[in-house]
Amino acid sequence: MQTKHPLQDLDFTGKRVVLTGAAGVFGRWIAEAFHAAGARLLLSDRDDAALEALRDALGGDVVTHRTELTDDTSIEDLLATVAREFGAADILINNAGIYPSGFLLDIDGAEWDRIFDVNLRAPFVLTRGIARQMITEGVRGSIVMISSGAARKMRASVAPYCISKTALDRLTKGFALELAEYGIRVNAVEPGFAPGSTASPLTDAHVTSVLAGIPLGRGSEPQDAPAAIMFLASEAAAYVTGATIAVDGGNSIGSLVVHQDKKKAL
Repeated sequence: MQTKHPLQDLDFTGKRVVLTGAAGVFGRWIAEAFHAAGARLLLSDRDDAALEALRDALGGDVVTHRTELTDDTSIEDLLATVAREFGAADILINNAGIYPSGFLLDIDGAEWDRIFDVNLRAPFVLTRGIARQMITEGVRGSIVMISSGAARKMRASVAPYCISKTALDRLTKGFALELAEYGIRVNAVEPGFAPGSTASPLTDAHVTSVLAGIPLGRGSEPQDAPAAIMFLASEAAAYVTGATIAVDGGNSIGSLVVHQDKKKAL
């Protein structure tokens, strides 16, 4: 018997969803949730093999596009595919991103550009293109940026990533302001900690340390971030734009890790 997806009762039947970074950990969770809720999916990723494996796993009417987000020509081809398959999307989720380590004193200009090309420039170019299609087709759509708690709290050795996510938050608000007159809402979600990325592998010690400090006592699970994204994409959030929702178990507000010589009062 097929297991019911925890978000299956949400109804996105026929909604046209474009998702970048679909083959990653969060991308797969998002794709599975919207697919279970009846959406039509156009999945984008640079990893062609992983993308096709995801399409095969989902089954049904799923379109894929191998996109190199550092290449404007590739993004334009993705936009052309959206126009051909959907006319216009109802929902865009800018999920793709990279998390390379590197100190500001050490990083070179090419790596800086790569981080900002993927994490900031690509969401700008794609959001602009998708929004234009929505406006032309009269779609009162929803756009969700996948940000990070790193937008508000610097992290040692990954400052360029933090800076790119801070800028993405401002981009979210800028688009929200300008697209409001067309009924297009733009918001952001900050997912919680979910080890397992092949793009940015983490040591077991680091994973253990992070999990120990999360106030709600666990890492992000498959339904957590998708639930917030689906809320923002739904009519339940019809009056929400320019907002950012942290879905991280409280990790961004503080850590439960204490010094060994300190004890709780109770």
